[in-house]
Amino acid sequence: MKQESVKSPEQIEAAVYLYGDRLFRLCFIMLGSRADAEDAVQETMIRYMQKAPAFENAEHEKAWLITTAKNKCRDMLRFRFRHPQIDLDELQSFAVTPSESSLLETLMQLPDKYRLVLALYYVEEYRVEEIATMIQRSSSAVKMRLQKGRTLLKEAMRKEIG
Repeated sequence: MKQESVKSPEQIEAAVYLYGDRLFRLCFIMLGSRADAEDAVQETMIRYMQKAPAFENAEHEKAWLITTAKNKCRDMLRFRFRHPQIDLDELQSFAVTPSESSLLETLMQLPDKYRLVLALYYVEEYRVEEIATMIQRSSSAVKMRLQKGRTLLKEAMRKEIG
């Protein structure tokens, strides 16, 4: 990352346009609430405006935004006094088919560390090495979390089906 610079309103608007939906999906998967996800994305964009980081390229900018959003979600999860309430009607609106709705619902029940790597790998299509950098873990740790997350997801899906 290069030296910080002032972001113009156009640059901020472009970042929201390019990354807003991706950040929202990630935050929604982590937090299980539309309102909380919107808050996390908003806080991420405020930090983007305040810090005004200069990036070498668009990939670095995207990675910074995702990492910042992930950290904001973790902060929000730390301060929750109760378990997140998932609005099933809202969750189903993100699914195209009933089976996707069931999969999303099950994914939301997984522990944060597995849910995050599964979302980054399968939904956002990041490579293991990129995820490792984002979550500040080794590639082997990410692979282990993917493996364990898949196992937990399969077990939970089997319980729902039968």
